[in-house]
Amino acid sequence: MKLRTFLSCIALFVVFFGSCKKANSDVDPDTGNGSAIGEVSGVWAKGSTQIIKGDIIVPAGKTLTIEEGVTVVMDTLAKPEIIIKGNLYALGTAENPVRFTIPEALRTDARKFGKLWGGILAAPSCAELVLDHAIIEYGGATTSDASTSVKQGLYKAKAGENTPALWFSNVNGKLIVQNSTFRFFQDDCTYIEGGKIIFAHNTFYTTGLVGGEGINIKSGCLADVAYNLVYSTNTNALKLSNAGDRNPQAYIVAYNNTFVNTGWRRPTAKGGSIWLEASVHVDIYNTMFVNTRFGIKRDTKGPEDKKSLFSNNYYYGYDQATVNQFQPSADIIAGTNDVIGKNAGDNDPELVNYPLNTNVNNSTFNLNWDFHLQASSPALGKGKTNFTRHHAAGLLVNGITYTSPEPATYIGAFGTK
Repeated sequence: MKLRTFLSCIALFVVFFGSCKKANSDVDPDTGNGSAIGEVSGVWAKGSTQIIKGDIIVPAGKTLTIEEGVTVVMDTLAKPEIIIKGNLYALGTAENPVRFTIPEALRTDARKFGKLWGGILAAPSCAELVLDHAIIEYGGATTSDASTSVKQGLYKAKAGENTPALWFSNVNGKLIVQNSTFRFFQDDCTYIEGGKIIFAHNTFYTTGLVGGEGINIKSGCLADVAYNLVYSTNTNALKLSNAGDRNPQAYIVAYNNTFVNTGWRRPTAKGGSIWLEASVHVDIYNTMFVNTRFGIKRDTKGPEDKKSLFSNNYYYGYDQATVNQFQPSADIIAGTNDVIGKNAGDNDPELVNYPLNTNVNNSTFNLNWDFHLQASSPALGKGKTNFTRHHAAGLLVNGITYTSPEPATYIGAFGTK
């Protein structure tokens, strides 16, 4: 019996070891191209292509570094989730970004709202996550009972939820998202439930089939949000909330952002540009609102913290219906030194190349558009610079200090060229 038991144990060990090896056997993390399913860590080498055939997990205490020019191709039948329990550093460059995508043949208009993989989901054990010069596209799959995130109690931990491009949930963690593009997602681009955070110089477009925000921040966050362009999100460019009862209270400093055509594709009260609720503390400055649905809108039943500040924001509406929704009221917030006209066409921002008469329900982004300001733009010289941001001194992440950018004297995410 002892011999039989010993042999049985050996057999089980072989099966277990073999299954672990199978999960990682075709991962080539350090030398070039490879494919992955199961646990991964190490380095995905510059310029390589990584095929993700099923859910992958960066274990707690481990790190996955993705070097410049790496293309991460998601299997659209498996619809993988990328679960981060350790750390993730996706470090592209302007010339060679890191790209999370699907096979090239499937990148068509028929799939422009994604749903073809599950997103990057960072568990509370994830201490650091960086997306720098990254493209994240074609995701936002709906969870099922078989989803790893559901089984492990991550994100909303139930079937039927549309996953965001990025979920981060460590109130003691650090999150840097800069110089990146989020596009072709079914729902939220980001859903953030904690951490010290910088969102800077990012672009969001063609996201949100029937709902979804650009940047969705909850309690537990101290965030600087600056120099982002958000085009035609289904719902808000920013949804800022203290929901969740985590410490610290959510406090977001948002400045020098440009929002265009946001909110029109969701015809409900929450569809708009910036939505505030649940005692969130916000300071909002130097925002350019172009043809957005509403201005800064509060939940009148659960408004923002009274310490919140609003100043030097700029509004343009091509038609009267849009301009009417900018006007201050019980739920529409006006700040000091805001530029708000009362008639259609007031305050033309004089953008370099964007047709101001573009249909507000349009979700297709033209890469030739240019949201810089012309030299004669009235938005120049109207920005506020004398305010405090959270991370001016910087956040040390992976040995690099990331600082939130200085505010500008102009309004919006782009000055003159």
